[in-house]
Amino acid sequence: MEQYIIKGGIPLVGEVDIAGAKNAALAILAAAIMTDETIVIDNLPDVRDINVLLEAISGIGAIVTRVNRSTVKINGSTISDVSVDYEYIKKIRASYYLLGALLGKYKHAEVPLPGGCNIGSRPIDQHLKGFKALGADVDILHGSIIAKAENLHGSHIYLDVVSVGATINIMMAAALAPGRTILENAAKEPHVVDVANFLNSMGANIKGAGTDVIRIKGVEKLHKTEYSIIPDQIEAGTFMFAAAATGGDVTVRNVIPKHLEATTAKLQEIGCEVEEFDDAVRVRASRRLRRTNVKTLPYPGYPTDMQPQITVALSIAKGTSIVTESIFENRFKYADELCRMGASIKVKGNSAIIDGVEKLTGARVSAPDLRAGAALVIAGLAAEGITIVDDIVYIQRGYEDFEGKLRSLGAEIEKVTCEKEIQKFRLRVG
Repeated sequence: MEQYIIKGGIPLVGEVDIAGAKNAALAILAAAIMTDETIVIDNLPDVRDINVLLEAISGIGAIVTRVNRSTVKINGSTISDVSVDYEYIKKIRASYYLLGALLGKYKHAEVPLPGGCNIGSRPIDQHLKGFKALGADVDILHGSIIAKAENLHGSHIYLDVVSVGATINIMMAAALAPGRTILENAAKEPHVVDVANFLNSMGANIKGAGTDVIRIKGVEKLHKTEYSIIPDQIEAGTFMFAAAATGGDVTVRNVIPKHLEATTAKLQEIGCEVEEFDDAVRVRASRRLRRTNVKTLPYPGYPTDMQPQITVALSIAKGTSIVTESIFENRFKYADELCRMGASIKVKGNSAIIDGVEKLTGARVSAPDLRAGAALVIAGLAAEGITIVDDIVYIQRGYEDFEGKLRSLGAEIEKVTCEKEIQKFRLRVG
């Protein structure tokens, strides 16, 4: 079982390059099978979720060629099966994007229902509502979603709740549905825009992505393209909060500063200096952080995926802060772990009340999910003494070479697999 071992108390200093956006890449890889021509995608993050989805795409018969660590070629002309294996779905929820892609291209898709998630339920009723409006019959049989259509057609669809997954899935299916589709109350996240741009580069006709009304004119077929994925705003934000929590000075490069505005605003509120460049952001924390309140909201609001990271920073800030989670339930599972490191956090319903303490102290903690796992690493970097983070398989789902990038900023962190390696680390760092 792999773990991270960290010696805290060292301010992070330097520059770090941000990988491609995992959440955009997952949807774009699924959409790549919607043509019979070869698609080239680069700036892919080399993380577990991406590698599992590539296996799933290969599993239904597409030709997947890994050009290098961040580039892949996909050809969907050899797909022989519209039924995705449960083995992939149970490892990665985003396999459900294959529903929209297969339904659009083949008018038939069979994908097992995604399993639970450690940050609460993520219902897919809005996806199914969209597919039905486009003319598909949708059934749930033997644990799988089966969507079939004689012919798809454009439709007017209003989402009951803002859903990134449903927006993307409906957009994919509608791209090849004759007629016009208007999708209202659509999600506006940068990765929704990236998927629309990718589909448009394949010949789709999608307008309005990034607003709450997306208009799609169905086309007959899609064609080959080469496409580069946007930078990962959550990876960038994670390093920005790592700089804040450790009293560091870090420049995150290869980013789109506009995508980071909600994160940047909160960092400034808690006392960091933030400097923006064309494709980089510098965060400096030269004094003790101060309190603030934050509520997670759909984009352009404060991202739910950045909630655990700001909570760590606020746990050592001066004063009392309140963090309110409005997107997912069960997103404060990591609070107990932080309290073991000396934080003072009380969770009431969907809010956490945080009384800032002078310092955290190292402890053995366990990552309950992807973003909380990264936040516990930040806590370990800020804490006094040695911290061991278990269950880092969650972190590896979404961060490329996390420990390597942190080490390049001066962090004392290693990935270890046994007690002997832990002892070796302890001896080395003294």
